[in-house]
Amino acid sequence: MVITNRTAQENSSPVMTLDDLAELVNYSMLDTLNPDPEATSNGVDHNSRQVFSGHFVPVNPTPIENPEYVFHSKNLFNDLGFSDQLAQSLDFVQMFSGDLSHVPLPMRKVGWACGYALSIYGREYYQQCPFQTGNGYGDGRAVSVLEAVIKGQRREMQLKGGGPTPYCRGADGRAVLRSSVREFLAQEHMHALGVPTSRSLSLFVSKTEKVNRPWYSQGSVSQNPDVFIPEPVAITTRVASSFIRVGQLELFGRRARKNEHPGALEELEKLVLHLIDREYAEIIDKKLPTSEKVVCLAREFRGRLTALVANWIRVGYCQGNFNSDNCAGGGFTLDYGPFGFCEAFDPQYQPWTGGGHHFAFMNQPVAAERNFYMFCIALKPLLSSDEASLRQVEEILDGFSTVMEEQMEKMWAAKLGTATYQRELVTELEMLMAQTPVDYTIFFRELSMVPDDIEPLKKSFYSKSPEAMETRWTNWHSKWKAILDTAPCVPREELSTQMKLVNPKYSLREWLIVPTYQEAGKGNYNLMRELNEVMTRPYAEQSEEIEKKYYRPKPSEFFGIGGFSHLSCSS
Repeated sequence: MVITNRTAQENSSPVMTLDDLAELVNYSMLDTLNPDPEATSNGVDHNSRQVFSGHFVPVNPTPIENPEYVFHSKNLFNDLGFSDQLAQSLDFVQMFSGDLSHVPLPMRKVGWACGYALSIYGREYYQQCPFQTGNGYGDGRAVSVLEAVIKGQRREMQLKGGGPTPYCRGADGRAVLRSSVREFLAQEHMHALGVPTSRSLSLFVSKTEKVNRPWYSQGSVSQNPDVFIPEPVAITTRVASSFIRVGQLELFGRRARKNEHPGALEELEKLVLHLIDREYAEIIDKKLPTSEKVVCLAREFRGRLTALVANWIRVGYCQGNFNSDNCAGGGFTLDYGPFGFCEAFDPQYQPWTGGGHHFAFMNQPVAAERNFYMFCIALKPLLSSDEASLRQVEEILDGFSTVMEEQMEKMWAAKLGTATYQRELVTELEMLMAQTPVDYTIFFRELSMVPDDIEPLKKSFYSKSPEAMETRWTNWHSKWKAILDTAPCVPREELSTQMKLVNPKYSLREWLIVPTYQEAGKGNYNLMRELNEVMTRPYAEQSEEIEKKYYRPKPSEFFGIGGFSHLSCSS
């Protein structure tokens, strides 16, 4: 793609103003893909309707009333070369709270939303679309407002909670402060953990606008929300190389497969090539014919997706709702709705009450395989006349479980500090952790100290173990130490350092987030700042005060409580 504005090489001075940022804009999607031919030119398009073709719908975000600055990511601002002062400047606050009416040229005063299909665990669904056709499902409250090339990297900025779009399915298009705080903290925490993810740029809340949402009454043990509460609306801006989802490819793959309109196959090809340009340009040769590019894309995405899911399990993260529309085509973590971090280890841990076991913690590799299957199905119309390439994609798909297993084995070996994967050791450990039960993060961090006995590991136990269970733990620990002793000699201190780089000390526990968004609702953002500071240094040994406050198992009074142990799809 041709960069028409200030190039990456020229982007060495800090971005101090919105005018500086405007010099870096480059709208690759809007300039190379097809708009909805039935869309309005001015972006006034906020009612639920069917969208039959086109890659995006131009739409204006709906500004929140009386926006107030809550937070911005200093780490991301630093990565982008943005001045921290920019975050609270009037024009920045206006733009990233949804008002594009005064943005400087060549920024555009209209944002965009995209449609996508829904499949759950490899099964296509249409009925979630209000028209039962699949033509009304997509970005219902996410509006992209900017695409720019910053320090040589393309970045898209998207408002979560930016008001209704044609895909809103009759909803209000708003996000609330509670869910916005969760998503903001989670994205920056995951980045600090070394897990590929979208990022958090800024968070603004309305001082006057509220919406009613179902949630849990204090101390409720109900699985589903039992009250409606008024909550302040907020907009968080998330940043990624693109927001193209597997579900997006699926939508265009379905249309091409069914020949729903004359340009369906061409639109699928344009979207796939755009994904390659946005996410895989440095890996996939631009000169290859489309069929060979598609094969390369399938192989590269498989590698990223399997590595991503192994990383999720490494850090204890559960996506909760890993549908294909929540699976980024670039192979990173996207959409922090009903997510959670595993505390008391349970292979079937599922933070979302509507998620079921198929999206549970240790089932995520299989869920990823089902999403990859839908990814490959979406690509197949492009290969209908190329049997050799079609066969290669089938082979790549067939090999998913093998590659996934290899990634998981590599991950477990790193967590345990063993030179190679030890199947029996891991299998026995999973059983012991579930039966004890054990705090997932604290256990592996204590194990990273390479202790001589199991006493330090007991810090992670949620209750005192019977003598027989302690004997089993001692035997497991002895086997583990014996394996370490037979491996190539690595000094204990060096091994401990290596393991600590794999096993974080701090994870974003829901019972830590709850008081954070409760205080934020009162206008006090200090707790959010402190929690963000801790969680963006998850591997570091921090102060004794921080350790006492944040490095401890979940308090017993929070088990089984709605909003602490489980939640509905957070909005």
